[in-house]
Amino acid sequence: MFTLKPISRDSVESALARAERYRLLNEPHEAESICRDILEVDPHNRQARISLILALTDEIPQAPSAFAGAMGEMSGLETPYDRAYYSGIAWERRAKAAHHAGGTGSSSYIYDWLVRALHLFEEAERLRPAGNDDAILRWNACVRFLESHKDLRPKTEEVPDPILSE
Repeated sequence: MFTLKPISRDSVESALARAERYRLLNEPHEAESICRDILEVDPHNRQARISLILALTDEIPQAPSAFAGAMGEMSGLETPYDRAYYSGIAWERRAKAAHHAGGTGSSSYIYDWLVRALHLFEEAERLRPAGNDDAILRWNACVRFLESHKDLRPKTEEVPDPILSE
């Protein structure tokens, strides 16, 4: 069978640019592959880890299991800010992909996933570097999404009718 070949450390920067290009071309599987190659030779490369997570979240609409893959990569991020911010993005993209796919009975899950993203963006906002408003931008996008999709609501607990015995 065939085996994977390692890339050289000298090619990491150009490989990162290529991964970004594939993401922009809506080819996240290609970007994912490149990021994995980079991480093989440079396991602590922050940009490659982030690009990998974003590529995996790009795959969620076609492969919902990509969400678990993205979340599994979060532990490789070094800062609490990065872990909170990119986890929020993963939850947001999961919710929006599920909303786009439709399906009956999913509105409360979508709502819950967006609320989880909002909590993560709040955490990221508290941890953010000075001048970095990315978490606020994502927060606002989620709030606007919820405002424009009034059908999304929290799960309501159904209270069973009491059993009345004779």
